[in-house]
Amino acid sequence: MPTTEIILTENVPGLGAEADVVKVRRGYARNFLLPRGKAYEVTPASLRQLENLKKKRAEREARELNEAEELARRINKLRVVFKLETGETGKAFGSITSHDLVMRLKNETGHEIERHRVQLEHPIKTTGEHEVPIRLHHDVTATFKFEVKSAEEPKTEAAPAAEPATRQRTEKKRK
Repeated sequence: MPTTEIILTENVPGLGAEADVVKVRRGYARNFLLPRGKAYEVTPASLRQLENLKKKRAEREARELNEAEELARRINKLRVVFKLETGETGKAFGSITSHDLVMRLKNETGHEIERHRVQLEHPIKTTGEHEVPIRLHHDVTATFKFEVKSAEEPKTEAAPAAEPATRQRTEKKRK
């Protein structure tokens, strides 16, 4: 199969990142990458523009790294309590999944985190304190610490409640 060299203008999963020079099949380049603006052909003029693309890529990666580090600091400081329905024996009726963690983090921090970045081996079904690593960047991992409590409140026997007032029935005369 004939191949051609192209320069990527954005990240393409499975192929490369912005400003990478890669070899792909001509049909893939001609029918997919070039029309969508994800790449352009290698020419002497485009090789000169490659330095600008590399600078843009370095700036973007540095900005993403700084944002990830800031978000990691906020997540590491965060302490959250989840309520979980449990039975009398302490067995949970539900579980806390990565989706629940992502939704809570979005509410607390205001940042949307992709579900697959939460490294949760199995759903949490026990009460107590838990730590879950969250991979925000290939160099930055935050630790989300939270506590799971039973939704049932312990019943305390305070003063007995006053007896409810009895309703008096009035009988109507039947005609």
